[in-house]
Amino acid sequence: MRFALLFLLLALVVQAASRPNVLFIYADDQNYRTVGCYPESWPWVKTPNIDTLAKNGVRFHAAYLGSWCMPSRATLLTGRHPHAIESMSMEGQYPGSKYDPAKTPFIPAEMRKSGYHTAHIGKWHTGTDSGWGRDWDHQIVWNRPKHPENAGAYYETQILSIDGVEKTVEGYPADNYTQWSLDYIRGKNRDKSKPWYLWLCYGSIHGPSKPAARHLGRYKGSPVEVPADIFPPREGKPAYLDKMQAWARGEDGYPVTGKGGEKFGEGKKGKRYDDWVHQMNECVPAIDEGVGQLIAALKETGQYDNTLIIYTADQGFGMGHHGFRTKLAPYDANYRSPLIVSMPKRFPSGQVCATPVNAPDLMTTMITMMGVNPPLAVHGRDLTPLLENPAMNWPHACLYEHMGNEYGSTTTETIRLRRPQDHYQGVPMYTALVQDGFKLIHYLDGESGEEFYDLKNDPEELRNVITASEHAKRLTQMREALQAELKRTEAGFAEAVK
Repeated sequence: MRFALLFLLLALVVQAASRPNVLFIYADDQNYRTVGCYPESWPWVKTPNIDTLAKNGVRFHAAYLGSWCMPSRATLLTGRHPHAIESMSMEGQYPGSKYDPAKTPFIPAEMRKSGYHTAHIGKWHTGTDSGWGRDWDHQIVWNRPKHPENAGAYYETQILSIDGVEKTVEGYPADNYTQWSLDYIRGKNRDKSKPWYLWLCYGSIHGPSKPAARHLGRYKGSPVEVPADIFPPREGKPAYLDKMQAWARGEDGYPVTGKGGEKFGEGKKGKRYDDWVHQMNECVPAIDEGVGQLIAALKETGQYDNTLIIYTADQGFGMGHHGFRTKLAPYDANYRSPLIVSMPKRFPSGQVCATPVNAPDLMTTMITMMGVNPPLAVHGRDLTPLLENPAMNWPHACLYEHMGNEYGSTTTETIRLRRPQDHYQGVPMYTALVQDGFKLIHYLDGESGEEFYDLKNDPEELRNVITASEHAKRLTQMREALQAELKRTEAGFAEAVK
């Protein structure tokens, strides 16, 4: 009996040792052009530590994680698309929100049950209930929904909940989050006998995009090319884009920030486009420095080889392309996140994967590697084969969507009613599919129609080829694939998308 018990304990210890730690680094509103290892980045962008992570891992060309903060995070907590996340809703003063954990159980709770120590540090934007003690063993969280009056404090004093105890904390938040994460990696606030999962949610580079003092002016004077369609007309695109126009012509004709700029202290004359691009990029070095310090801590503590490191952002952010200065829209310039996955002991280094992936794929991959069973069926596919062979022929299409404020079964009813007021911050609800270098966008408002792009020949998505005869067969295939993915992922409105 003793030998059997000893064998069981030994097996559990071996299993725990082989299960990877997961360091999940999550930036906010980060366009992939702000990361130096992406070829589309401005040539003067310097992100040496994130670039080194890519040299030691797999960089994904395209990741579609969410259209805005809350649904992106909800998907990474559940492994499900927003259209199948029940009980979640916005309420009260923005960003007030709620959910029922009995109807919407989060995967970190299952990680805990399976033997992981879980931690969340940084921004929280998914209901006033942040899940400490249920989903998280350790949590230092800036709970924006719970404190709307502090919800804009991305770069200054924040009201934090530290393992359930609220405290006001000074300092530059990105630096604070890095330090607390370093403490955790080095063993503070965790059970060292367990593998761990740390979700580090930076608030940068979200507006008002205030760089740390040490980085302010770093890129001043660097040349910035103006996007081809920063101003209309935009032939073949839906009418709502003109209403979303965020840039105006300055006195010299050069683009300046238009409507909404005053709330970011940009003045009535607005901010020049190049100055604004510099400002956004100057928020990234604080994160990049953090990435370098975190990797160094993993190596110092002997945990590097057994830690899966993921770097990404909740979504991209429109930086002038198609006239935008926000996320939400279905274009790569607005939606696409950077994504790097690194674990050199298991996966190849310095590789680029051209296959598009989404947020459910990312969470499904993590829990598969961790040996964690989700509380509800997940919508993603395990990306391990792609990580092992980034050039492989991946047969699956990538689905992504914008459901605005709606979640779960309410999405179907909202789509049926087709009310203009349901356009979240001016962008109508849509569902989209990317596969084999083509993108299909299907709007759900009954008036904006569809867009179809040949991404290989038109990566900037300037020419809608929805009526091009040479793509007719491919378009039919994409429409069928879109409906199939919606049905597979439990979308109640799947039949309406034809």
